[in-house]
Amino acid sequence: MAQQIADKRDIDFVLYEQLGAENFEKTKKYKGQNRKMFDMVIKEARNFAIKEILPLNEEGDRIGLKFENNQVTVPECFHRVYKLFREAEYISMTEDPEIGGQGLPHLINQAALEYVVGADFSFGAFGFATHGAAKMIEVFGTEKQKSLYMSRMYTGEWGGTMVLTEPEAGSDVGALTTTAVRNDDGTYSISGNKIFITCGEHDLTDNIIHPVLARIEGAPKGTKGISLFIVPKIWVHDDGSLGERNDVVCTAIEEKMGLHASPTCQLTFGGKGKCRGVLLGEENKGMRVMFHMMNEARLGVGALGLFNASCAYLYALNYARERIQGRDIADMMNKDAQAVNIIKHPDVRRMLLWMKSHTEGMRSFVYYISELFDKEACAQTPEEKEKYSELIELLTPIIKSYCTDRGFECTVQAVQVYGGYGYTRDYPVERLMRDSKINSIYEGTNGIQSMDLLGRKLGMKNGAVFMNFLAEIGKVIARAKEIEGLNGLAGNLEIVIKKLGETAMYMGKTAMSPDFQMAFSFSLPFLDVMGDVIMAWMLLWRATVAKPALDKLVGNTKGDEQNKIIETNKNAAFYAGQIKSAEYFIQAILPITVGRMNAIESGSRAVVDILEPSFGS
Repeated sequence: MAQQIADKRDIDFVLYEQLGAENFEKTKKYKGQNRKMFDMVIKEARNFAIKEILPLNEEGDRIGLKFENNQVTVPECFHRVYKLFREAEYISMTEDPEIGGQGLPHLINQAALEYVVGADFSFGAFGFATHGAAKMIEVFGTEKQKSLYMSRMYTGEWGGTMVLTEPEAGSDVGALTTTAVRNDDGTYSISGNKIFITCGEHDLTDNIIHPVLARIEGAPKGTKGISLFIVPKIWVHDDGSLGERNDVVCTAIEEKMGLHASPTCQLTFGGKGKCRGVLLGEENKGMRVMFHMMNEARLGVGALGLFNASCAYLYALNYARERIQGRDIADMMNKDAQAVNIIKHPDVRRMLLWMKSHTEGMRSFVYYISELFDKEACAQTPEEKEKYSELIELLTPIIKSYCTDRGFECTVQAVQVYGGYGYTRDYPVERLMRDSKINSIYEGTNGIQSMDLLGRKLGMKNGAVFMNFLAEIGKVIARAKEIEGLNGLAGNLEIVIKKLGETAMYMGKTAMSPDFQMAFSFSLPFLDVMGDVIMAWMLLWRATVAKPALDKLVGNTKGDEQNKIIETNKNAAFYAGQIKSAEYFIQAILPITVGRMNAIESGSRAVVDILEPSFGS
């Protein structure tokens, strides 16, 4: 069962062999935290996810939510597990112990969440949303606000949300119409309607704290005039006790394609004119506060792409090993030949290796970003801190968009491996596919992420940040060139890196020219190109670790003798698999990436020039 969430061996490889997580003990911030401690935390998360959370999936999906009298009831099975979830402090693993956290590195938190959230996102979303809201209060709130709300949210006693979207103000947040009017007591009267609010109403917690975007009367139009308010479901008195019910009403929940146990709510604020909130941060600076949460959420949603991919791949791999269907292609003409398990068939192996290479590349990518947060926190100089912060900024739209798209594609491939059975509700990959589609839409659609990459991130510091990114890849290429058997792969990636630099320069110049619309019509293909290159980088990096380790295990053996060792030694098989993932991606996927770059540079204006009637009637 554990293998249907995440690959423990691969997680350990990334943490300790690729990224060297045990080195945290040498830092001032994480002094005293060692591998033994990290392994214990991750083991507990794994056991909890397998034993308690994973069984919620089927029941949550089939039973779903109950909406009655403006209240949402979650599946009964969620309540006991949520209590255990709270007690284990999974919401605040990286926060300072002084405010109720565990003080763990982001990298270790990421590994734990791969089990806890990966086991069932419908359940995990309750903590996921709450953490982001609590973090905003921690960073931007007053001491009073922290005292009233933060600790109760970090412990999961109260829930949290993110309240942005309106019927006519989705991606265009600046068009919102929700208003805030100052009251004599320092509070604000909030009035407006919001939609698509994850966990906006439920019965898991006694209170839900809503950070709500609204415009104060007389504020400028657009995003410059937006403020952020803390609006509790139940009013909180100055002494921390709960008061009267606030005028926040859930008017409907969405009937969704997936995530049937996660309430996506329509909320009305001030329908009776009695909704109160308090300002979080400064007036007209709400987007600055909200983007702090949005960036965290985008990285988290990118990680969800990995979680979905990992589950789908492991299910498909297990099924391919067990399912007997068809003769081996090498024995196809022999009518008396026995049927074989489908993992023997070349096309099934192709799908599995596609999934394997992308899942492994995404895991390294997601964990690498988590490590950058830790390096930023442990930086010794402002320059060092800025370097890590800029890399995070550059890579955030890519991790959100690329990992959610490829994560969904992995679930599609898993369904295909199962064949007709995969399309039925008898097997979990059908649900995974439905649940994972939302990730490319969450927290700014992937098209918006690509516009952010091209319009803001690519040109940071006149392209210096992008060049630093290429230099990081160059370090891995240099190492790979020194390892026998990897120099060819390194050379292939080096050629593609040069091409990426040329394409980025072309896109940057075109985006600043009168042809800027044409450039933005290629922004998502360009983001995908960068994502492919990152996958190749991560997989080659993995191979530079795996190849020396494999050589130690197989010695001077070759051919059948070496294969026998790989077939009988789990570590040898694992390391050999890392090299094959790199070979497959760099040799079979990366040439397609080069073709995409050629297409980008072709400068086709079809998307821009097509007249609306020509799309059809």
